[in-house]
Amino acid sequence: MSFLPVFLWTDILIYFLLAVVAAGVLYVRKRPHLITPWKSVLKRRRGMISIMVLACYVLIGLSDSIHFRLALESDSKGTETHYATEVISLFDLAVTPLREQVEKTYSAPFAHQLYVKEMQTAEDGTLIYNYPRLEYGASHLDLPENKWADIKQTIIRATLMSVSILFLVFVIHSFGASRQKGGSVVTQASRILKGQSDYPWQTFYLMLFILVLIAANLIALSANYHVFGTDKVGQDVLYQALKSIRTGLVIGTITTLVMLPLAILLGIAAGYFRGWIDDVIQYVYTTLNSIPGVLLIAAAVLILQVYMNNNPEQFETIAERADMRLLFLCIILGVTSWTGLCRILRAETLKLREAEYVLASRALGASNFSILHKHILPNLMHLVMIAVVLDFSGLVLAEAVLSYVGVGVDPSMISWGNMINSARLEMARDPVVWWSLTAAFISMFILVLAANLFADVVRDAFDPRMQGAR
Repeated sequence: MSFLPVFLWTDILIYFLLAVVAAGVLYVRKRPHLITPWKSVLKRRRGMISIMVLACYVLIGLSDSIHFRLALESDSKGTETHYATEVISLFDLAVTPLREQVEKTYSAPFAHQLYVKEMQTAEDGTLIYNYPRLEYGASHLDLPENKWADIKQTIIRATLMSVSILFLVFVIHSFGASRQKGGSVVTQASRILKGQSDYPWQTFYLMLFILVLIAANLIALSANYHVFGTDKVGQDVLYQALKSIRTGLVIGTITTLVMLPLAILLGIAAGYFRGWIDDVIQYVYTTLNSIPGVLLIAAAVLILQVYMNNNPEQFETIAERADMRLLFLCIILGVTSWTGLCRILRAETLKLREAEYVLASRALGASNFSILHKHILPNLMHLVMIAVVLDFSGLVLAEAVLSYVGVGVDPSMISWGNMINSARLEMARDPVVWWSLTAAFISMFILVLAANLFADVVRDAFDPRMQGAR
């Protein structure tokens, strides 16, 4: 076998969550009262834009969650197959040039030489102190002076390819619409261009063009240049920024999986049953909030680190050690971040338990479980949906902060927090090494902005109080 599959715990949980989402989609499709709010999300421009941006991040994250170890070449036939110790993903395989084209040290974006001077031997044998050429960046050019003309031609070719892809998608869409709704392809194409549809197709195609244009240019330019430069050890910063997407998504999603059951069960129980149950739950989350979260996370990470150091035989590769630390960090973040949503659900449940339809159900002899399942929980789901998306943004930012203070993900794992943590020491250089920090900031900013826009649209669609305001 040419590769050995590696199943990391976070990979398993990610695809379990994907299966849950797929089951949820099938469940929602059969219920008009649930599918209507989601349709309203797609019918709004902000919803369409945010979903498309988030979909790009999710695709990269999912492709980076299929891990394996490649087989090593064997000198003799019929011997046992040995596999490399390095664990790579499907994403790593797709961007092999970015991963393997490692320079000596720092280089600026689109540079053809290193960022620092070195002693070199000239053609006449004399020693000179100058910037050496990069091994991979702009190495296809005989004359570095032609670099910007080559970049311009590459951008033009990538742009033309983007336009061609967009036109092909538009033709397929128009043909499908004509088959479904009747009429000619030209008629349906005209309706799409004029915005005569329930969905904002104009926004969709504009956003699709922007995304395809960016992707095509990054792919074309990164074949011969380091688009975002290289870091201290010469690794491509664009590769690091894309590789960090999985780490951010894992922390945002798996932490939510840990947080939601605690927040929903305890929040509803405290608000509905009241009495000593409410007192105990309030005491628990008040005590938990009184302890700084960073201290709890730091203590838990240190305990895990000691355990891994004492039991190295349980972790065959560095990737498995780093993945265990990431999973443990998600669990600790989930345990320490459920209190806010729990308070909101408790307050809303206190109000709902006195509603007339709940009192009527109780008078007719309905059990507590039936009331919670049919009346309380469905009327709280809009709060849960909004909180999940908003907390996702906060958790992505939390990873950067925790890695900055040294209690985040493993240093061997690429993440935006580790990128920022390593780049902060270079801000005092002269000239400043700014591209690592900038790449991490842009990648994280786009993800958080798209998540917040999506949360805003979801709130408008699911909050009953917003229905009349739309």
